[in-house]
Amino acid sequence: MYLGKYLLGPNDTPENGIYMGDARILSEAIPDESISLIFTDPVYQNVDDYRWLAETAARILRPNSTCLIFCGIGYLPQTLVALSDGGLFYRWCIPHLTPGTSGYCDTGPSRWMAMVWCDNSGHTSPSPRLYDVVFTNGIQDWHVWRKNVGGIARWLNSFPGIVFDPFCGGGTVPVVCKILGRKYLAFEIDPKVTEQARERVRNTQPPLFVLAPEQIAMEFPT
Repeated sequence: MYLGKYLLGPNDTPENGIYMGDARILSEAIPDESISLIFTDPVYQNVDDYRWLAETAARILRPNSTCLIFCGIGYLPQTLVALSDGGLFYRWCIPHLTPGTSGYCDTGPSRWMAMVWCDNSGHTSPSPRLYDVVFTNGIQDWHVWRKNVGGIARWLNSFPGIVFDPFCGGGTVPVVCKILGRKYLAFEIDPKVTEQARERVRNTQPPLFVLAPEQIAMEFPT
């Protein structure tokens, strides 16, 4: 996917790359109905980013496609309103626990986050096998808002197609996409974090065959 003047890293390709820049600007170059899945982890208190994300999803998602969006427990009510105002349809909310990490709730730091599952159709359709609660192991040093590779793989394996992550941070979603052999498009606004994410992807070796989520959790525990 070519986004004009915006430069990829030296080892990125238009099919699999992390672009540095503001997602609100970069996303304008994404073709209509070209993305199969949005999977991302915005800054939780920036509720307007969720509204923007929903509005963007309405344009770039293919019909009957999915958004999986992390959200801080304390910001869940405002986030759901923002996503609805932006045009997405709420499907489900799954608690996500990563020991050693902190989301935020009204009473202070929390290890619990929410994974909000939305789509752009509003129609009842067969659902992939998901989990009532997700637990992941391991602490990462890639980014302050760290997520576990095995946990992300569980989600990505449930939804096929091209993955878009407009707030990729330390690059966990691109890393898992590389492991799974999935095409992805990712944005990150911080230059230093962008380079760290690119390096992390560059140092990730894809397996000789696609692993099941349980195997990924064992082979790539970080």
